Amino acid sequence: MKVYFSEDTLTYDGTQLRSHFAYDTFNVLGDSIVAFIGPCDVKKEHLVDLEDVHQNQFIYSENMLHFIVEHFNDDLNLMIAKQRLLISLIIQEMNDTVENLNVKRQGDDIYDDTLKLSVSIATSSPVSCLIHTGINISSKNTPVPAVGLDDYKINAHALATGVLNRYRAEMDSMEKARCKVKSAS
Repeated sequence: MKVYFSEDTLTYDGTQLRSHFAYDTFNVLGDSIVAFIGPCDVKKEHLVDLEDVHQNQFIYSENMLHFIVEHFNDDLNLMIAKQRLLISLIIQEMNDTVENLNVKRQGDDIYDDTLKLSVSIATSSPVSCLIHTGINISSKNTPVPAVGLDDYKINAHALATGVLNRYRAEMDSMEKARCKVKSAS
């Protein structure tokens, strides 16, 4: 499992949710999780979530921490489970950073009461399965009531590093768990 954090600011517009984005952009080939910071502006034509499309929604944030995960041997069901694991790892990292934090996972999103902190989607391509998760850094001018990392005084770079390391450790641990067992009689 490869991890990479880009110091370059990149705008996420939905076109990055594609196979080999990490390789094409950061020279990271194979199963990976990459992170970067930048605005989020996904128009209807680039939405993957059909419920959002049918509701004529869009996704916007002035500044987000973005994670893109790619696995080449997974099906979409397993990728959705890994998406929810990623969300739980983000919450764990936030809880380790801020005392008495009250954020919770609802499906594949993070909320503080009714304020939305994240966007997330899992999908498949012809050669891999992918996750995009964006965590608001800024909560200003969002299309829904939101909260951001700035509101908690959480450093996005530090959070990204912690989450990248946690995700890699989980994937390594899952691989070990798979390899250490013998078949049942």
